[in-house]
Amino acid sequence: MNGLIDFLRRLQDNNQREWFNAHKDEYLKALATFHTLVDELIGEIARFDSSVAGLTAKECTYRIYRDVRFSEDKRPYKTHMGAFICPGGKKSGYSGYYFHVSTGGDGYPDNHMLAVGDYCCTPEALRILREDIAYGGGDFEQTLHDADARFWLDREGALKRNPKGFPAGTPYEEYLRLKAFCLCYTPDTEFMLAPHLPQRVAALFRTTKPFLDYINRAITYSRSGEL
Repeated sequence: MNGLIDFLRRLQDNNQREWFNAHKDEYLKALATFHTLVDELIGEIARFDSSVAGLTAKECTYRIYRDVRFSEDKRPYKTHMGAFICPGGKKSGYSGYYFHVSTGGDGYPDNHMLAVGDYCCTPEALRILREDIAYGGGDFEQTLHDADARFWLDREGALKRNPKGFPAGTPYEEYLRLKAFCLCYTPDTEFMLAPHLPQRVAALFRTTKPFLDYINRAITYSRSGEL
């Protein structure tokens, strides 16, 4: 793991194709380390969430190459490695568990990250989720209490007023205004380098399963054809 983080730090300082190509063997070694971690993490998560059983790292991880076509930032490579572990793999449209190894700096994407949930719910799933929260008698809020205290609810981009269909005073309106439903934790490098990382990460993710199930229930219903 130390070698993986070290490679990402050096890539951050030398984010050029010439340097990357000259150190391709080191990249492949770092990538193999990350894939091994992800495969182990999938196995640990599957112990309490059978919906991800049988997934492989390849189905959950992302390319290191940045899409710079529409970006002012023309650096060609990401300086982090991430995996999104969810039912059906990263392209399924379901919410899941995100595991992100980076350089250990401040702010995204330089910080290491564990996250659970969804940043891009469809409008149909978002409407169902908001209805579930408004009329669920506090069941959504309970999932937040169930999660390990190190996780925080990402409120970035939240609406300033209630969304259409939910008048002021609707129960739990602070959650109805969310546009993304995600719990986040940014561990330090010491946490990432300690022994038994997949087991420790999975233990944290386990506390967030009620939250994730809540979101995926809305996504599943939105696809059921019953709307």
